[in-house]
Formats: sequence, structure tokens, C-alpha cells
Amino acid sequence: MSSSPTDDTKPRSDGFEVAAEAGHTFTLDEKAKVADYKADAVAAENAEHNMTVLEAVRAYPMASFWAFVMSFTIIMESYDVFLIGNFVALPAFIRQYGEYNAEKNVTVIVPHWQSALQVSGQLGALIGVFVAGPVTSRIGYRWATITGLMLLNAFIFTFYFAESMPVIFLAQLLEGVPWGIFIANAPAYCSEIVPIKLRAPVTQMLQMFWAVGSIIVGAVTYVYNQVEHERAYKIPIALQWMFPTPLAILMFIAPESPWWLVRKGRLEEAAKSVERLGRRSRLNSGETVAMMRRVVELEKAEGEPSFWELFRGTDTYRTLIVCGAYASQNLTGNLIANQAVYFFEQAGVSTNTAFALGLITSALQMVFVMLSWILTTYFGRRSIYLWGTFGNVVLLVALGIAGSIGDPKATSASLAQASLGLIISVLFTFGAAPASWVIIGETSSIRLRPLTTGIGRASYYVVEIPCIFLGSYMLNPTGGNLGGKCGYVWAGTGLFCLIVAFFYLPEMKGRSYREIDILFRRKVPARKWKKTVVDAEDDE
Repeated sequence: MSSSPTDDTKPRSDGFEVAAEAGHTFTLDEKAKVADYKADAVAAENAEHNMTVLEAVRAYPMASFWAFVMSFTIIMESYDVFLIGNFVALPAFIRQYGEYNAEKNVTVIVPHWQSALQVSGQLGALIGVFVAGPVTSRIGYRWATITGLMLLNAFIFTFYFAESMPVIFLAQLLEGVPWGIFIANAPAYCSEIVPIKLRAPVTQMLQMFWAVGSIIVGAVTYVYNQVEHERAYKIPIALQWMFPTPLAILMFIAPESPWWLVRKGRLEEAAKSVERLGRRSRLNSGETVAMMRRVVELEKAEGEPSFWELFRGTDTYRTLIVCGAYASQNLTGNLIANQAVYFFEQAGVSTNTAFALGLITSALQMVFVMLSWILTTYFGRRSIYLWGTFGNVVLLVALGIAGSIGDPKATSASLAQASLGLIISVLFTFGAAPASWVIIGETSSIRLRPLTTGIGRASYYVVEIPCIFLGSYMLNPTGGNLGGKCGYVWAGTGLFCLIVAFFYLPEMKGRSYREIDILFRRKVPARKWKKTVVDAEDDE
């Protein structure tokens, strides 16, 4: 390697030209240091590529545990989303806050309040995800998450003591802010603390814990759906206090992401973090930190990351993929899953049976998420996402047909719609949903990851909020009263997501973050990623 200070303009394989284009000028000492640690970086990356899944678990046992802890924060958003979804079908809640409709001879939560309650938490979370990116980039994943947990503890009081719809709306809005922090940080942190072979299972745990939250809600509301006292909805609200404090204690003793520490130049702390995540006898923390330095140098730019960078150069494509993966969760069956109990009621089954089916749906979702670990780990992200979305589109069309033919009051028609609703909700957590979490965790650059996951989740809420109003209107008997015919609408949006993903979603299975950076910089078409080879020595 030449030591001439003018060599930054020549083609290289050591990453200098890339960094120089990003606005960083290397000194001779920096060039020497890069040359010194590149061999270690290559060795660490090759070691990760050569690990099997079981070897990765043995090498990084604590990484899996801390990813489990961080993923647990998702339970709180899931719990509350499903809680509100169940409250609109809970008899005691309806009697307290519903309005009598003489024309239909039924007491219901009116559509505008039904939609407002379900959208309030998402509005707060939309604020939270924009807060999460800059805060996490500055203070780290641990302290940002701990702050969110303590805020949530306080905001639950507002929800518990609320006595009117406007106050419940405000309480949900406040609770949503820490949810936004959790949902922005969890996929990024989980994907950063584990080796390549474990990125799929640990990020898919987020979908599993989403199912766990719905199981807890399903069990509690099933028990209380026949209770006429206010405790039928007060006790489920109070149960939210189970989570924040224990999780805050665990996050306090958790290791910070070594990637975040390397970005901050705290290399010794990064090495210690790697050693806490893995077994010293099975890994070389110095080599692992060198691998991280190599990627960070490749992405190097001056100053703190900013939202504007998300829409510059190849980062625009990466940001759009993350936004699309998040937003599409609302368009391929998720809203039927989130409103499962209410959907079952509107399909014609009894209230008690609807709550029982909701609980069964949640339990099956958890099982199928765990099965999806195998599929996504061995068959890739793109394939599972495409086939899972295609399967849901077909079933949504079938749901629409079931809602269109026969007597809607007939038992057979009700059971057909309820069964299809259950299958769609479960299949969603077997294919598209868990695959999208892996895509979200892998796609962004290391430098911009907290901001990218934040803006991606924001796109989720921007799409979800109008979809909630639409979904509530379509199902509500005083609104569209479509029942199973809503399947046609979601099949159309799902088909759009499928077509876009086919052309623009690349396969990132088995790729290191260096390789992902390089493939995006080379502008390799999405459908050619799987067959494109990136040499271990390449840095551009």
C-alpha cells in the first residue's frame, strides 16, 4: 500500500476511497491502523460465516439471552394494542363506555371512539420512534430503553384511573411514546449483538413476543369477559405494571451493543461487551471488534447521524426497504390479527366463543413464529416473505368469498369466516411478519441503524392509523358491516406489497454487514443478490 497522501483518489480494496468520498480524510497513521486490523477483521467475519446455528448459540449464549430480554419490551405494546382491541368487544367496557343504537338495537363503542382508542397509542408511538433515533444514537440502546420503561411505569397510572373516553385516549397517547422507543430499538439491538447465523431467530423473537402479549391479553379478557364489574377492564390495565421495572433492572446490567460502542470510538468497552455476549474460549474479542471497525470505517462520515442521511445515495433504497417491510405488516393480514376477537364477533360467533378463538389464535401464532425460525434461517428472508404474502392474499380472497355467499346469519357461514380469519392471523405470523423483522434488522447501515428503524416504524404507524379507521368502519355493525367481505380490501393491498417486494426486496441471508453495505453500494439488483459473490478482501 502506497503511503502517498494523494492516493485517496485511486481505486482501492481497503475502504479508504469509500470513506474519503463520505467526507473523511485519513492520516497516514489511520491508514496503517486499518491495514493492521484488516486481517483480524477478515478472520472474524470468516469465523462467523463458518459457524452453524448451534455453534453460534454455543459461542454467544448470553447474546441470545440479552436479545430475549430486549425483545420482551415488545410485549408491552402488543399487550396494550390487543387489550384495546378486546375492550371494544368486552361487555363490561361496552356497558360503561358504549352508546345504544336504536336502529340496530345494540349497545356498541361507536366507530369514531373505537378507531380513536386503537389509534391513540400509535400516535404516541409515532412520536416515540422519532425521539428514539437521535436519543439512542447519542446515549445508547440501554439507557434509551431504561428511560422508556420508567416513563411507561408513570403513564400506566393515567390509564388505570381514567374514567372517560378522552382521558383513556390521552393515556394511550402517553403510553405510546415509550412503545415507540422499544419498537425502534429492539430489532436494531438484537441484530447487532449476535453473529450472522443468529440474526434471523433473535429478530423473529420480536414477533413471538408480540404473540405472547396477545396470549396474556386473550387469557385475561377470556376470564373476565363475563364479569359485569369494572374490574373486568381495570385488572387487565393494572397487569401492565408487571413488566417495566423488572425489565429496567435487567437492561441496567445488560451489555451495550458493541457496534454502538465502536461507532463511538470506545473500542475497549466494545471488546468487553463482546466478551460478555460470548464465551472467551470460543471467540477472539479483538478480531470481532476489528470486524466492526472495518464496517464502521467503510460507512464513516463526519458528525452525528441525522435523519437527512437516510435519504441520500444508496441509504435511500435501504430506508425504503425498511419502511416498506414495516408498513406492509398492516396490509397483509395484521389488522385482522389485531382485531381477531372483534372480527370473530362480527362474523357471527358468540362473545365467549370469540374470546376463546382469540386466545387460540394467539397461542397458535406463538407456535408458528417459532417454526418460522427454521424456515427463515435455512430458506432466506425474501423467499419466506414472498410466499407468505402470496398465501395470505389467496386466503384473504377466500375470506371475501365466504363473506359474500350464503346467509351471513347461518352457522356454517359464520364458522367459515371465523376459521379463515383464524388461519389468516396465524399464517401472517408464520411467513411475512417474522421475515419482515429480520429484514428490518439487517437492511440499514450500522451508522444509521437507530434512525432507520425509527423512521421505518414511523411508516408503520402512518399506514396503520388510517387502516385502523378503515378496518373498524368495515367491521362495525353501525358502519360498513362488511364482515368477511373486508378480505377483498386487504387482499388488494397485500397483492400490491407482494409485487413491490418481488422487484425490490433483496435476499440478505448469510450476509455480513460488510457484504450488505457493498452490495447496496454496487447497486446489485434485488433478484441477483443471492448469486452475487463478495470477496472477503473487498471493502467497496
